[in-house]
Amino acid sequence: MDNGTLFYICGGALAASAVIFSLLGLKLKNFPGRLAPLVFIWFAVLVGCATTFAVLHAQDEENAKAAELVEGGEEAEEEEQEGVDQGGGAEAGAAAGNQASEGEGGKEAKGPGGTLQLAANPTQIAFDTTSLASKPGNVTIDFENPAPIEHDVAIEQNGKEIAVSETITESKTSVSADLAPGTYTFLCTVPGHAEAGMEGTLTVR
Repeated sequence: MDNGTLFYICGGALAASAVIFSLLGLKLKNFPGRLAPLVFIWFAVLVGCATTFAVLHAQDEENAKAAELVEGGEEAEEEEQEGVDQGGGAEAGAAAGNQASEGEGGKEAKGPGGTLQLAANPTQIAFDTTSLASKPGNVTIDFENPAPIEHDVAIEQNGKEIAVSETITESKTSVSADLAPGTYTFLCTVPGHAEAGMEGTLTVR
């Protein structure tokens, strides 16, 4: 039995109980009397269950929609990859390799690099900052997601993905890349999250 069904059952029981106890209160002068604690506990349990299953049902629906978007994105990527393979995949691969090792102006990724801290907002689709900065070289973003909603963190430049972490919930992960001086974007690649504002600017200099 899924969370949606359980939510509707609890909600129906809550509504039915409200009607029944209201009728008993009208017909019986001393109702609920000594039964008041039991009546209170009964409603508290029903409200708690209905609220819990409502939250779980909403999360199930969000995960289902995210899965559909991911599936659609994978199909689009496969079609795009087929086009690249047919129209000079070797040249595209070389360009991607150069993009990963060079920043703006063809600069090389030499330097001390650095380790940056980033976290997801526990209640909203957002990072805790929209701006990060590092020295050039091997740059690592330590990412913490305290929320039950899936998030990851990717590094991009000019729309090209350089590196991406694993997708996590209520745990920690990291992503690293050799970055030359330039301006990059860090974002969550879960469908719809970057569009909702879950992205920022990574400045390497």
